[in-house]
Amino acid sequence: MSEPLPIAAELARANEELREQLEEAQDLIHAIRTGAVDALAVQGAEGPRIFTLQGADQSYRTLIEQMSEGALLLAEDATVLYCNASLAELLHCPLAEVMGRNFDEFVPPGFGKTWAALMDRGWAGKSRGELPLQTQTGALLPFSVSMNVLEFNETPALAVIVTDLSAQREITAIRAQVAEQNALLDRKNEELKREEAARQAGERAAAEASRVLEGIPQIAWTATPQGINSYLNRRWFDYIGRENAVGSDQGWTAHLHPDDRPAARQQWVECLASGEPYEVEYRFRNRAGDYRWMLGRAQPSRNAQGAIMQWIGTCTDIHEQKLALQRIDQAQHQLRDNNAQLTRANVDLDNFIYTASHDLKAPISNIEGLLDALLLELPAATAQSAEISPLLDLMQDSVNRFKRTIEHLTEVSRLQKEHGSYVAPVDLAAVIHDVRLDLEPVIQGTGARLEVDVQATPVVLFSEKNLRSVVFNLLSNALKYRAPTRPPHVRLRTWAEAGHTVLEVRDNGLGLEAAYLDRLFGMFQRFHDHVEGSGIGLYMVKKMVENAGGRITVTSELGTGSVFFVYFVHQ
Repeated sequence: MSEPLPIAAELARANEELREQLEEAQDLIHAIRTGAVDALAVQGAEGPRIFTLQGADQSYRTLIEQMSEGALLLAEDATVLYCNASLAELLHCPLAEVMGRNFDEFVPPGFGKTWAALMDRGWAGKSRGELPLQTQTGALLPFSVSMNVLEFNETPALAVIVTDLSAQREITAIRAQVAEQNALLDRKNEELKREEAARQAGERAAAEASRVLEGIPQIAWTATPQGINSYLNRRWFDYIGRENAVGSDQGWTAHLHPDDRPAARQQWVECLASGEPYEVEYRFRNRAGDYRWMLGRAQPSRNAQGAIMQWIGTCTDIHEQKLALQRIDQAQHQLRDNNAQLTRANVDLDNFIYTASHDLKAPISNIEGLLDALLLELPAATAQSAEISPLLDLMQDSVNRFKRTIEHLTEVSRLQKEHGSYVAPVDLAAVIHDVRLDLEPVIQGTGARLEVDVQATPVVLFSEKNLRSVVFNLLSNALKYRAPTRPPHVRLRTWAEAGHTVLEVRDNGLGLEAAYLDRLFGMFQRFHDHVEGSGIGLYMVKKMVENAGGRITVTSELGTGSVFFVYFVHQ
């Protein structure tokens, strides 16, 4: 009956110890709740365990609480065992509501797999990544998450550092904007440098241009791209009578002739708009009050980009040339008037020749008929007497010469009308052969020696009838005007020369003095009266050759002979 008493005493002591432990636990919990004691609650296999933070841990706790980044400890099921005030502020959630809450609730839908993968790598060792978290207000914010496993009294916990990326992204955007602004400023500075370099280069070029423009004899000037005068050299001020002046002259137009201002202004406006070179003729008043003609020219000066920097121009005195051109123009007008008068005169002459030849043919035919009738009426003895026969012969010769003169006048009129007439390819060698056959009796009668070398002659462009007349006149004259002391020796040959076929007719006849050669091709020119002729043959030869686009020349020596050169246009 005495044994139960010790048991009761032991139970009473045990109850007292438990009560004291409970009071201590309550005091600890109260201290933890009031912040008097720092502690960590870690969920273990046997339930949650409370660990107080003392000593050196307190300084780390203070450091964590003052961090701007969010810090928390997670249990294996992602329960928040601890978090600092910065995390609660980032999540816009009271600190008491974050503690003990499952952190998965702050992960927005659609990022669960990302969060799970980060957790798995974190529990395996270390993990780092980015994902948005949903705040208490429902907003999504970008965060960077770093994880690492820690041991507390042999109980593992996942330490997580959460960094807000919004500010970093704003900083990145600001940095990008600053970089863009800096790049823009750099470009502006480079542009300003280029503009300054271009300005300095322009000033140097302007100074050099001024130096050059002052050294030229013409009036020189420059103008802005808008056409405003910016410089005139000293020649201008000397011209208008303003001594020791240099630079621009906005009043230069006052010296321009009033009649020339509209055209010069219109041309200048068009060139400013198009960028084309400027060129105009106008008159400027000089210091004496006289207007002189000037040739104004200007070229645009461009930079490397093709933009017009300025206009550079000159005014060249062309007054004398202008007056000369006016005189030439007047002379040309006079020449055209004279040509018109000559044309009318030629027409009148042709009409006169036609009328004269027509009207004279009838009287000369009547005279010739009367002479024939007289011969029939005269007794034969009387007609053949020494007194009457020479008179009758003279009368007949006069009638024949008159008839030939009328024929020649008609032929001259025909040649005047043949200028530019139709020509055709003609074989010169064949024509020479035919003329030689026609003159064969004369050749035989004079004992002449004729040499012809025309085998390589090309075809010439000529009228066949006229070509035969040219060759006949030249060859017959070589035989007709032969020297009495030697047999005639005539050589004909041809060769090609600068688009022409040249026919050379060389004889050893009488020849002419050099003073007569200029008149040789004139009408009715005769230099050997002992030889019958009208003096019109060579004139007709020259006209026929020139009408076909060719020419004829002659060299001669008295007592030695003559050489004719005929230049035909060959095919």
